[in-house]
Amino acid sequence: MQTYEGLLAAVVADGGRPVTDPATDAVIGHAPAHGVEDLDRAIAAAQAAQPAWEALGHEERSRLLHAAADAVDQSAAALAELISREQGKPLNGPGSRFEAGGVAAWLRAAADTSLETEQVLDDESGAATLTYRATGLVGAIGPWNWPALIASWQFAAALRMGNAVVMKPSEHTPLSVLAVAAIVNQVLPDGVLTVLSGDREMGAAMTAHPAFGKLMFTGSTRTGQAIVEASARNLPRLTLELGGNDPGIVLPDADPEAIAERLFWGALINTGQTCAALKRLYVHESIHDDVVAALRAIVERTPMGPGTDEGNLLGPLTTKEQFQIVDTLVEKAKASGARIVVGGDPDRDAPGNFYPTTLVTDIAPDAALVVEEQFGPALPILPYSDLDEAIAQANALDTGLGASVWSADPERAKEVAARIHAGTIWINKHGNVHPLIPFGGVKGSGYGLEFGQEGLKAVAVPQVISS
Repeated sequence: MQTYEGLLAAVVADGGRPVTDPATDAVIGHAPAHGVEDLDRAIAAAQAAQPAWEALGHEERSRLLHAAADAVDQSAAALAELISREQGKPLNGPGSRFEAGGVAAWLRAAADTSLETEQVLDDESGAATLTYRATGLVGAIGPWNWPALIASWQFAAALRMGNAVVMKPSEHTPLSVLAVAAIVNQVLPDGVLTVLSGDREMGAAMTAHPAFGKLMFTGSTRTGQAIVEASARNLPRLTLELGGNDPGIVLPDADPEAIAERLFWGALINTGQTCAALKRLYVHESIHDDVVAALRAIVERTPMGPGTDEGNLLGPLTTKEQFQIVDTLVEKAKASGARIVVGGDPDRDAPGNFYPTTLVTDIAPDAALVVEEQFGPALPILPYSDLDEAIAQANALDTGLGASVWSADPERAKEVAARIHAGTIWINKHGNVHPLIPFGGVKGSGYGLEFGQEGLKAVAVPQVISS
């Protein structure tokens, strides 16, 4: 069990790049400044360690992943505090304690998910089996919004299948991921998991490096496109979980009061900084005003402030750049005549990156706040009268990570869901992920699946033996 101070001391460096608390702008520590030479050393160590790691077999690797999860649990309080101070999310609610617990949960799920050899043919014509073997070396590049949790999504399955992993976290939140590695590497063999704190140059070097048989990336669509281009010469397998602009459609039979809390957290979890958060809400005109009123009531009673304050449930935006993006989109909405129901009035001179929770209605379907991913606490709510038009608007953008349908009739909701172009469509909830349910996007939201058996297959190579 580590204290926050002990965990921070284990990952910071003297003279590295400063990492600031997004709630106060205070420097919490300096991240190591790893470079391309460090990448080469990490790759060499991973290549040396991987064959023995794979040779341990699934049962022993699973045992070690359980031990790693136990180690995360033992240091969960320290890890949660570090996440709050570096990324900004509150300790409570679906915040940093939730994130630290998720790291352990995904490790255990990867350890316990079986992927048996499949008999695909066995008749008079012959026999064939399909099995999955380690890719070898996996390179993973992570985001800043759920830095520790998404890192575990990437490395847990990869390690379970016998790969070695080299990771680069976002330059905005490196300490949380370095801390996770420091914790789990107490029980893992040397070299099988390495985290390097680098900048975009490091990421570019990873995506172009021929040593990686698999690359995983979570982040923007634009960066995902660059990774495809940079890696093309080496033909690594890719999993790309890219940007989303998730729609929600509320049918006229929904109960506004009953669904409001789930709508709120579907949109505002992590202060809206979640790829699969609800980012544009289409509500039937007959209940539009009631839904807006119910959401406003929740906004007004949900506290926002520094993540380390036990009373807060929403925190700051992680970066000043993201604050500016949200601020600009809301100001454009105001200028276009949209109505600000609540929020929209940030203190731009105050320390930290706090943008107030904002609801916007009377907004055009093609307004920037609707068609661009805001990735923050500003939700546009649009009335509709014709369901076909609402579905067309939901499908109009070149994103397809998630979506949701809200109705008192789940079967009717499923019929609507089948018409939406997204990797996951939730019914009467939004953004809920589970380590056994495959997750991935379509269109500009990327390709490849994570979680469950499909996630294990994605970090392995299939092999057919036919006789």
